[in-house]
Amino acid sequence: MRRHGRKKAGIRKKNRAAAVFLLPSLGGVALFVLIPFADVIRRSFLDAMGMEFKGIGNYLELFHNSAFLLAVKNTMRFAFICIPVLLLFSLGIAVLLTGAGKRGKLLKNFYLIPMAVPVASIVLLWKFLFHSQGFLSAFCSMVHLPSLDWMNSSAAFWVLVVSYLWKNMGYDIILWSAGLAAIPDNLYEAARVDGAGSLDCFFRITLPNLLPVFYTITVLSFLNSFKVFREAYLVAGDYPHDSMYLLQHVFNNWFRELSLDKMAAGAVLTFLAVLILILLLQRAWGREG
Repeated sequence: MRRHGRKKAGIRKKNRAAAVFLLPSLGGVALFVLIPFADVIRRSFLDAMGMEFKGIGNYLELFHNSAFLLAVKNTMRFAFICIPVLLLFSLGIAVLLTGAGKRGKLLKNFYLIPMAVPVASIVLLWKFLFHSQGFLSAFCSMVHLPSLDWMNSSAAFWVLVVSYLWKNMGYDIILWSAGLAAIPDNLYEAARVDGAGSLDCFFRITLPNLLPVFYTITVLSFLNSFKVFREAYLVAGDYPHDSMYLLQHVFNNWFRELSLDKMAAGAVLTFLAVLILILLLQRAWGREG
């Protein structure tokens, strides 16, 4: 009994020590995230001045707002195109680099370079390449092809897609490589002894063991897809071409116009959509596991 009591006392002491270390972090999250977001939820039911209660009026107004609907459509299109392409290409490159020895390590560092490039430099590169009088337009004219104002046409969306893939490819390759390194080599050796080929090893050993990493990379890639706004805003301003008008443009414009009621309602809807998507992914990966 005494030993059991001492064990319980030790567990309580460890729990108190853990709570002491966690309190500053939890306090910061509550102060800078949870409390402000609770105020956003409150404001989503009020008018722009925060004086008159409007109920779900702000939410209903969003579904009749053409700018918001366009931004939702473009954001969903962007995410559903970019994320599968990014996951597939980064996984393929990570698999190839894993068996490449020292050369593979050097190439992994090469793929990380875009993450270190400042946003201002990326914007200058965009303008040099895709401006109406930039390099690509000049090249098209030189080879007698019709020149295109890239950032003021539907091609602007695909420029944004390429920029996202270029920027995030190295990050995902490193995460995939960490997952691949955690798979025991004896599994592959046993499979080869049984006559399994490379494709059998990939689909029956590699992919099943990468499922936990797959979930993490998918969520991080989805969240990173919201960060392309910086480049799009610096290149094309508040009102870019319709094909690359994203949710962040809407919120930025509403903030400038002090339309806090619509902005708060839109933020709550965006949060709920992201949360539901992440929970669905978690449930799907849980079933696979």
